Amino acid sequence: MENSSALAGAYLTKGTIGNVGMPGAPIAHFSLVVVPAANSVSGTVEVTQAISGPNSKIVAQVKGQIRATGFGKVTKIVSLEGEYVQSVPPPAIGSYLSKFSAHMAIDNSWNGQGGFSYGNTDIDDVPVKSDN
Repeated sequence: MENSSALAGAYLTKGTIGNVGMPGAPIAHFSLVVVPAANSVSGTVEVTQAISGPNSKIVAQVKGQIRATGFGKVTKIVSLEGEYVQSVPPPAIGSYLSKFSAHMAIDNSWNGQGGFSYGNTDIDDVPVKSDN
């Protein structure tokens, strides 16, 4: 019975990390299940970018932690880590696992600031916007 009570407060949250509307900007779209009692977050992140090539769309399974800050406008800190399959550009053939990570400093509505990293790309200090 203990497990059901720990999951009772679980919820789904969706949103974006990045400069939505800025041409060419990479955007991380997240869909996460949050279990506050366990401080855990897990789900999927899809990074989209208006470019051609292997980095135009990346899908990563992620997991991480959510912590309450206890002060100010920023009420939650979220960290995510995961991996995605990175294809090697032609003429080479193949793929490999690459790392994805993200961080968010958000309010109770899942709006705030954050950033993410994948491959050789680091995006920092961009808006986090909730789609909830």
